Order: sequence, then C-alpha cells, then structure tokens
Amino acid sequence: MNMKKSLTLNGLTWPRILSFISGLGMAAASVLTVQHFFLANYPETIFEGSFCDITAFFNCDSSAFSSLSQVMGIPIGLFGFIVGALVMLGAVFPSERFELTNAFISLVNIAGVIFLFFFSIFINHTLCLLCLGYYVFSLFGFLLFLMYSLRKEKGIFIRFFRPSFKMLLTFALVVGIASYGMVEYHRARKEAQKTVAMRVVKQFYELPVVGNPSFISPYWTARSTEEFEEAPIHIVEYADFLCSDCLFLEQQFNLLKEEFAGKINIAFQFFPLEGECNSVVDKDIHPGACELIYYSAADPERFMDIHNEIFANFNTARSNPEWRKELAQRYGVYELAQDPSVREMVDIIVETGKEYEKTSDKYDYGIRSTPTMIINGRMVIGTLPYEQMRAIFQALVDEREGRKNFMENWVPTRPSKK
Repeated sequence: MNMKKSLTLNGLTWPRILSFISGLGMAAASVLTVQHFFLANYPETIFEGSFCDITAFFNCDSSAFSSLSQVMGIPIGLFGFIVGALVMLGAVFPSERFELTNAFISLVNIAGVIFLFFFSIFINHTLCLLCLGYYVFSLFGFLLFLMYSLRKEKGIFIRFFRPSFKMLLTFALVVGIASYGMVEYHRARKEAQKTVAMRVVKQFYELPVVGNPSFISPYWTARSTEEFEEAPIHIVEYADFLCSDCLFLEQQFNLLKEEFAGKINIAFQFFPLEGECNSVVDKDIHPGACELIYYSAADPERFMDIHNEIFANFNTARSNPEWRKELAQRYGVYELAQDPSVREMVDIIVETGKEYEKTSDKYDYGIRSTPTMIINGRMVIGTLPYEQMRAIFQALVDEREGRKNFMENWVPTRPSKK
C-alpha cells in the first residue's frame, strides 16, 4: 500500500528531519536578529556603539535602524521566531491539520521574505547576514512543503490553502500574547535608558583624553562659537558620506543640535572608507565616497547644502554615480573639485587619522572606522542612541556651567520631530 504524500506523517523520514532543521534555522536566525536589534538600538555601554567596519552592503546595523525593523515596537524577528517554532513543532508532533496549516503559514512567510529581501536590496541597499540566514532557511522550508506536503488533489492551491482555522486562531492568539510581551520589554528597555545613560556618562569620563587632531576641519555642521573649543560641547566627527551608521549619527545630531543650540560645535572631519583618498586604513568599501568628499569640500559656502542633500538622498548617493555627478554640477562644484588645493585639503584632514594610537590590533591607527567622534578630547568609536548622547552632552554643559549633579533632574524624553 502506497503511503500518502506527506512531509511529516510518514514516520521519521529525511524530509521530516529536514523540515525540523529548517524551522530550527529560522528560529535561531530570528533570535539573533532580535538580539542585534536591541544591541544596536539600546547599547548597554559606550563601547558597544555601531560603526561602519565590515562592508557597506553587508551591514546588519542598517537593518536594525530601518523603518521595517519593527512593527509598533515589535521587532519583526519575533514573527520569524514563531514561524520557525511552528515548523519545528509540526515536525515533532505531526498531524494532517498541523501540516496543512504550516504549509499555509510557510506560503505567507515566503511572501514576506521576498518583500523584505527586495526592500533590503533595492530600497535599503544593504543586506543583513542574519536576515539572509532567515531567508535561506525559510526558502528551504517552503520548498519542502512544496515538494512533500499533503494533497488530496493536484495543484499548489490545494496544498497551500487548506489550513485549520482553529489552529490559525490559536497561533494568532500566541502571536498576540508574544507581541504584547515584546512591546512591554521594548518599553522597559526604553525606560532603562536613564540608568544606562548614567553609566555611559561615567564611562565617558573614564575614557583617556586623546585631544583633538592637529588640524581640525574647517567644514563644520554646527557652529556656536568662532573658536572650536569655546563651545561647551565640541566634536570632531570622523565621518563618511556613504556610511549608514554616519547617517544614523546625523539623524541623532539633528535632534541634539536643536536642543543644545548655542552650545555645540561639530567639525566634519573627512574620513571616506575608500582607498582612492584614504591611506590611513586598508579599506575600500564605499565606492564614490571620495568623490562626494571632494564635491563637498570644493566650496565651503555650499558645504552644508551638499552635506544635507547627500544624507537626505543617502541610498541614491551610494548607488548612483550619475546622481553624484549631477549633484556636483547643480551646485557648481564639479570643476572646482578637481583643483589640487581641494584635494590637498582633504588629504590633510584624512591624514590626521594617523595621529591617534591604535585602538585595535587589526589596524595601525586609532581612527580606523566611521563614525568616530572626538568629544571634548575623548574618543568614542561608533555612534550611540539619542538618549545616551544627550546625557553626555548635558554632562559637558553642566560641567562647563559649574553644575555637577545634573542627573538628578535629567528627564530622558525625546523631542518630537518637526
């Protein structure tokens, strides 16, 4: 007697074992993505900040900061974990209803995977390796359902659109409970930022004083005083226009520059991670970064306009050389950028990265990634969430104004975006 075609109902077969492995892979990848989401958005120490140090394309930080990284405070990795768990349970406790329901869920899941994959590639222009792991295991699991799932009649529709509505309702209830728990955890992490911020301020003051570079870029993104160090907060920002973490930092700065108006100076210290104009580190991961640096440096009076437009069109700037050229022509700096004096200025700024002692055995100098900030003479590698940088800035202002116990009155509220 021939066995009914099934993924899980014919005993301990290889397809059933492989189905369990696919669910386990989805669940594991999802746990890692959720963990990274919280680490990126809520680092526990000043040493865990995000920075461009791998490649521009394979960058999980971009995914963690993306608008699709969460739904109403729920990291989307939670949904992936539940899908993976259901596939594993379906392999361990097989039943016809469970298999048909999981086949339907697998179809919905693969549709979501395809959407997220194309969003990452064509909209976000990055791909998180953890997410890629989830995509691969999801595709593997879907193909197993496609080849082996139960069917009374031929046709994909029959195989994938006969779920048990009672089971779907039960699973939806589980998702609802898990989502509520995740929202509460997310809220708790936000509330915990005050305590974390206090610890970060302490860690900031324990950092060694390394001082400012010998030459501070004349291209400032915030100017409160004529002399750089006269402002209570003065930052040398080693940055790259095509670094996704620099984009995130720029978004934090836009909030903080408004809140600390008149008290902050920020010098944009060019440090493109492209070999054409950077000999400080052996990295060539942002093609076009030098080109944009030259354009922005060509006319100091247009620097902020060019700076803002590049970050406002970040994905286009990174992926479209024609857009970069058109930008330069529109601002009248295309020819100016070829001037040897402009390139000499950029070289001088970039080369200051060699002045700091090495911070990693892998690199010869202290400035080895973007963003890196020299905040009032102390080096912070990577960026930090708004709440933590606000705490550091407020401490520096209070220190300049003679107040010591600012934390007693500090309220970690984010200003509304205009």
